[in-house]
Amino acid sequence: MSPAVEGHTEGHAADRPSVEDHARARIVTDAPLSNPVPVALRYDAAGSPGAVCFAFPGGNEWIFPRDLLESGLRAPARKGDVSVWPCGRAQTVLEFHSPDGVAVVQFDSSPLVRFLRHTYATDAPAATAPAGPRR
Repeated sequence: MSPAVEGHTEGHAADRPSVEDHARARIVTDAPLSNPVPVALRYDAAGSPGAVCFAFPGGNEWIFPRDLLESGLRAPARKGDVSVWPCGRAQTVLEFHSPDGVAVVQFDSSPLVRFLRHTYATDAPAATAPAGPRR
C-alpha cells in the first residue's frame, strides 16, 4: 500500500463502493491530558450516500451528513445532534449530543480532509462513467 493511502481502504466492488479511513481523536474532558482514541471514518456510497459514520471504540457510532463535516471544517455547523467547528488552523471539534450526555471530540483536521477527498473520489467513478450505448 502506498504511503499516500496508508490506513485507507476502498471497496472496489461496483455494487458497494465504500471508504474506511482511520484517525486519532482526543475526547475533551476536565482531565489535564487525555489519551488519543482510534476512530474509524466510514463512507458507504451504495448504502448511505451523503452520510459518514464515525465509529469509536466500544461500538459507539455516529452517522451524520457528509456535508456537515465539510461545512464544519470551515465554519461552525450543526445538524440535529452533531456540531462541527474549526478550532484554530489545524484542529476540528465534533460535538455529539445524546440522551446520555454530550461528547466533545477533537481531531487534527488533515485526516478529516483526506477522508472527505476519499469519499468524493469514490463517488466520482459513478458520476463520470460513460453512458451505455444509445439505441
